[in-house]
Amino acid sequence: MGSFHHPAGARYITRRHGFDYLIVGAGFAGSVLAERLASQQGARVLLMDRRNHIGGNAYDHYDRAGVLVHQYGPHIFHTNSERIVRYLSKFTQWRPYEHRVLARVQDRLLPVPINRATVNGFFGLDLKEGEIADFLAGKAEMREDIRSSEDVVVSKVGRELYEAFFRFYTLKQWGVEASELDKSVAGRVPVRHGDDDRYFSDSFQSMPLHGYTRMFENMLDHDNISVLLNTDFRDVRDEFDYRHVIYTGPVDEYFDYRFGPLPYRSLRFEHRTLERPIFQSAAVVNHPSLEVPFTRVTEYKHLTGQVHPHTSISYEYPTDEGDPYYPVPRPENASLYARYAALADAEKNVSFVGRLATYRYYNMDQVVAQALTLYRGLSRAGLPAPLWKVKDSTREVRA
Repeated sequence: MGSFHHPAGARYITRRHGFDYLIVGAGFAGSVLAERLASQQGARVLLMDRRNHIGGNAYDHYDRAGVLVHQYGPHIFHTNSERIVRYLSKFTQWRPYEHRVLARVQDRLLPVPINRATVNGFFGLDLKEGEIADFLAGKAEMREDIRSSEDVVVSKVGRELYEAFFRFYTLKQWGVEASELDKSVAGRVPVRHGDDDRYFSDSFQSMPLHGYTRMFENMLDHDNISVLLNTDFRDVRDEFDYRHVIYTGPVDEYFDYRFGPLPYRSLRFEHRTLERPIFQSAAVVNHPSLEVPFTRVTEYKHLTGQVHPHTSISYEYPTDEGDPYYPVPRPENASLYARYAALADAEKNVSFVGRLATYRYYNMDQVVAQALTLYRGLSRAGLPAPLWKVKDSTREVRA
């Protein structure tokens, strides 16, 4: 059993009764709902997490050298939704930041997503912007039915770029070939015919000025919110009195894996601090070759803008073991999830929200949109919104 943790200004409460909501998971979904229910409805909220910190996978902290790092890999905030920006701006100022990624291919660093510089650098050409589309069309392989991530890529850029940039990176990241992954995975990464080397094209691209953890602390700074860390919901669910549960953890775990476990990919991070100001020329460098076991290297000072004589980096190793990060998008997994979703919809006084609870890969802004939609349903009707409505709410920020 863990102990109560209180963000700056929040009350230290040891009662075990009188909560309106018990929220499982202190990441984006859980924290947004805790804040809205407490500040707008006057609800008494108990927010718990099995980890020893708030913020979920977006948690950041200063390492021993004093460098601000993301414990669970780089989290870049980007969105096209002014509503999401207005909401989060209540709890943080912003540092403008446009994310750029390079890939080490054949001992060269080339931009990702593929753009004019990528094509010219890889093929040793000097094509003009207006020539890229025709060149890639000549390389592309026609596919009548786009089903897999391989289909998506080869139909846009052809076999050579697919093999160099996507195939083995995907194999390391997901543990399966791109030909076995749903088209949605590769569909997230655009192909550009010009010189735009930004990883994202959203209208708003910024980082929380003082970090994600500070933003979450501000979000949870309310007298009606109690935070309980180092605690597994399954161990204490009968020890507290509450009217409604909001669950953001793995949906299969909630139902004790009744139909078997849903497949996830996990990540292992190797963090290092170096006695030098800069390590690499971009925040993230992908390593799509099978010659190294890690997928990418992140240098966090690029993200945060921090000035420091040392720099901290992380190597990212995908794995099947560990905390669940990425739902594996394959048809058989979608069918298994549908069985759990039916149980979730039938569960009384429990709402399921977030990436793990709905078995979907969402960006941070999409999770915030989900949480705000669920909050509106709870505040209007006093009842949880149907699961399908919560999932569909993310469409407004996918553009």
